[in-house]
Amino acid sequence: MAQVPQTFFDALAVRTWCGLALTALGRAREEIDAINVYPVADGDTGTNLYLTVESAATAVEAVFAGYEAGSGAGAGSAPAGKPALADAARAMAHGALIGARGNSGTILAQLLRGMAQVLAAEGEASHTDGRGLRLALRRAADSARQAVAHPVEGTVLSVASAAADAAGTAGGTEGAEDDCGIVARAAYRGACAALAATPRQLAVLERAGVVDAGGRGLVAVLAALVETFTGEAPGFSPVASGGPVRERGEREGEGGSALGGGEGPARDCGDGPQHGNGPAFEVIYLLEAEDAAVGRLRRRLDALGDSLVVVGGDGLWNVHVHVDDAGAAVEAGVDAGRPYRIRITHFGAGDAHTRGSERPPRERVQRAVVAVVPGEGLAGLYAEAGATTVLARPGEPPASGELVDAVRRAHAREVVLLPNDADLRHTAAAAAEQARTEGIRVALIPTRSAVQGIAALAVHEPERRFDEDVVSMTSAAGATRHAEIVLAERQSWTMAGICQAGDVLGLVDGDVAVIGSDVTATAETVLNRMLSAGGELVTLVLGDEAPEGVADHLEARVREAYLAVDTVVYRGGRQGALLLIGVE
Repeated sequence: MAQVPQTFFDALAVRTWCGLALTALGRAREEIDAINVYPVADGDTGTNLYLTVESAATAVEAVFAGYEAGSGAGAGSAPAGKPALADAARAMAHGALIGARGNSGTILAQLLRGMAQVLAAEGEASHTDGRGLRLALRRAADSARQAVAHPVEGTVLSVASAAADAAGTAGGTEGAEDDCGIVARAAYRGACAALAATPRQLAVLERAGVVDAGGRGLVAVLAALVETFTGEAPGFSPVASGGPVRERGEREGEGGSALGGGEGPARDCGDGPQHGNGPAFEVIYLLEAEDAAVGRLRRRLDALGDSLVVVGGDGLWNVHVHVDDAGAAVEAGVDAGRPYRIRITHFGAGDAHTRGSERPPRERVQRAVVAVVPGEGLAGLYAEAGATTVLARPGEPPASGELVDAVRRAHAREVVLLPNDADLRHTAAAAAEQARTEGIRVALIPTRSAVQGIAALAVHEPERRFDEDVVSMTSAAGATRHAEIVLAERQSWTMAGICQAGDVLGLVDGDVAVIGSDVTATAETVLNRMLSAGGELVTLVLGDEAPEGVADHLEARVREAYLAVDTVVYRGGRQGALLLIGVE
């Protein structure tokens, strides 16, 4: 922890700030979730901000751990065992960028990145002063506003700008040039005043009787900044009614809230959020791409949906958008560079985003499906069927924490989890157990392939009793034999004999059954073996590197040789396997 009170901003202060901000958001998470009505009333802003700051704090701790172990390099004139301010600031920004969740978390990541750009410009300096903090807050507010395709007043952007303005005005205060505490306190007070004004700027907030949730989260983060330098949490609380900022000690009415006037934050937003018929999906992914490609991506995504935020730089970006065509949003990322950690969330037919506010925004849906999928195309397919997806790239299996996060994002009382990979069964089981401790009823269906997951999803009926739905989905998955066509990476012994690097392998139910030299011929042999035991439906999922015509050839083969067997074809994108085959 930094020594407090202190007037300067150093690496220890960055570490302390992250820890205090995480604690503050942890305390306020449910409260912030409850007032989340814009841009989507999905009740997750507090959670998304918490997870974003958690990622930032973890990255900063990793930097300190490296220096404490004597492995830090490039610290310049910083004391031994302690990183320079620039090191800690960059780590904070990078951690927030790769861990950003939701619209609010993505904007917060850009705020932290803007600050880091100024703090890191100090080079090898061990600390900065009040003037440096003022400049950092200004850069943060400006860069966040630039990252949003269509900035809206009455949101976290307004609160950030007001904080920067107030910090700039504090420059005339005696001692402010040297004292970060004075600047931080001024920024916090400016943010509080701006937060209280958000209902007057955004009609949906006024109807709901709440302040902006993202702005409320930023106020908590700035309060932590004040505490970092002064050792004391600030004594002001913003109110939603637009009234004066109250001292924390003032008595509030019975059931009152510092966020919602005398009656507390409203749980029903009256006429609903502004986007009453808005897009059905939230799409988020990290993207490795050049600046020029990101500019084109912004324009393309802006035409597809709304709530577009693209943050980052130096080749790594975090993309957030709400769209109706999730697949198109992911394909736009593929065209721009390399998207990964793709998360697609279906808001749901009853979500306040798509149906106004016929029910309170905090209410969970009864049931949801969470699925791990191996390619962008399948991610879009699953999402369009209503599933929350986690993308698994070859060699990059998701951790249990990512699956738990997906279960939380599904925002349901009951969740059916489809790992779609035999190697993920233990990871998925751990995630399911963790989610159960949070009060979510989770059923894990041990799907071993994405085609089994498609079969399970096809019979999913949310209106059925949970146990009946799980039994039906499990039965459909179990009745689907699965195969994949891949290229051998090296010489190896297999169930079908010895293969050489570059051979085409046909795996049926996880074991190598065919070794060949031609993709189409090997796929046909595999399909014939699978259909020899009977079948009613063949599912083909094509990878990006599958040869042209393979699907047409297999469809024709099924029509000619297997009467009454139907074939469906999907494009899976970069899924690792050349071809996935399912036979139900």
